[in-house]
Amino acid sequence: MTEFVTRGGNLKIRKISDLEFRIDADASRGMKVPVTIYANESLLSKMVTDRTIDQAANVATLPGVKKHVVVLPDGHEGYGFPVGGVAATDVEEGVISPGGVGYDINCGVRLIRTNLMESDIRPRLKDLVNELFRSIPSGVGSEGAFKLSKSELDELLVQGVSWAVNHGYGTGHDAEVCEENGTMAGADQASVSETARKRGAPQLGSLGSGNHFLEVQKVDKIYDEKAARAMGIEKEGQVTVLVHCGSRGFGHQICTDYLRVSESALRKYNITLPDRELACVPNNSKEGENYRKAMFSALNFAWANRQMITHWTRKTFERVFKASEGDLNMELVYDVAHNIAKVERHKVDGEGTREVVVHRKGATRAFPAGMEQVPRKYRQLGQPVIIPGSMGTASWILLGGPKSLDLSFGSTAHGAGRTMSRSAAKRSYTAEGVKGSLESKGIYVKALTREGVVEETPEAYKDVDAVANVSHSVGIATKVVRLVPIGVIKG
Repeated sequence: MTEFVTRGGNLKIRKISDLEFRIDADASRGMKVPVTIYANESLLSKMVTDRTIDQAANVATLPGVKKHVVVLPDGHEGYGFPVGGVAATDVEEGVISPGGVGYDINCGVRLIRTNLMESDIRPRLKDLVNELFRSIPSGVGSEGAFKLSKSELDELLVQGVSWAVNHGYGTGHDAEVCEENGTMAGADQASVSETARKRGAPQLGSLGSGNHFLEVQKVDKIYDEKAARAMGIEKEGQVTVLVHCGSRGFGHQICTDYLRVSESALRKYNITLPDRELACVPNNSKEGENYRKAMFSALNFAWANRQMITHWTRKTFERVFKASEGDLNMELVYDVAHNIAKVERHKVDGEGTREVVVHRKGATRAFPAGMEQVPRKYRQLGQPVIIPGSMGTASWILLGGPKSLDLSFGSTAHGAGRTMSRSAAKRSYTAEGVKGSLESKGIYVKALTREGVVEETPEAYKDVDAVANVSHSVGIATKVVRLVPIGVIKG
């Protein structure tokens, strides 16, 4: 049997199948449930070089944790929880953890289809990418074109995408194909600090930095024609646009604020943790309720942020191609959230269905067909899942699989997952080298800084195709379309 030793050195990883591995619950470590890892051996071999698996075992010690902690094929080390991790805690007896959601609350992706083909784009590609770069602010601290007043921000934090649509930045169809219709009920701006408000108010409609990007893509291969047609994707070479960003400094500050609150409350609630980065509070405590309301506000901010970027993207295409939005048929396919915690009903350990708080840290919801949470347009097929690649590599559209509820609390991977730190990437690559490599593949990149290009070199990430293949083969989300970039804007 192939054996893997974690960085901590004291966790035994048992192979269940070629794509499933398990760490049994170890009472001596305080583990209440096992850890299940969905990966091939190559992906797992990378996880054990950092704290990914040790962090997952630590999550398995949380009060009220249920069934198992899941590590998805893009798993890598994060803050407290591993990125690419899923954990469910009991609503009544369990906890909610800001680290189980992450700093970039509702970092997520949305896909826009067009009627254009690659042959239409190529002659104007540089003009298009440069114009998108001018229209959509990006980079650390970047500010959007729309300056929110205090009352407007209050409305947006409660309404999410609906706020943007009501102000003329999109249509009702956009809201219909967002997770939660782009509006998370229960948000309350009163739970948000003034510091978070000041950081967020100027940033609406901006990409930010890090691994966030906007890509002009083409359809490389269609695997499920029926599902693809339902999404408006009909042929190879068709042009799509992928937006990957989150709640900017607003969500980051909310996580910072409530990590501090949670750390201070550990003694009050007699919670002992193996890692202070797991700081948490009882779900139904005052602190837990306030965090949830603030986190939901950040979810809504992020959905509105991506909606504003979608609006400016559509207007940019109109200008460059001198065609109306209707002629280009730039419809939103779907918008999915990463970095989120919300109450859902799941089967748990033979107890029937019960309400649990599902933490998805760098994970995508992947509900199967028939569930009411899936938009009516896709309900007979299953929920679309969008997995962005790293800059210059493929992205994937998947469909929530029938096994997902039982295997992963209805979740799958959210991206490729880093294997190289940003500092290591800067030591190993140059901006000229990365740009030259991408241009040789027909990809034009426009970035705010040279460092932004080097830090996000495709070589710093896992193989996104392998991640999608694991999800497909396990059955938690199945392959529909492979997309490849032709133009990228970065912070």
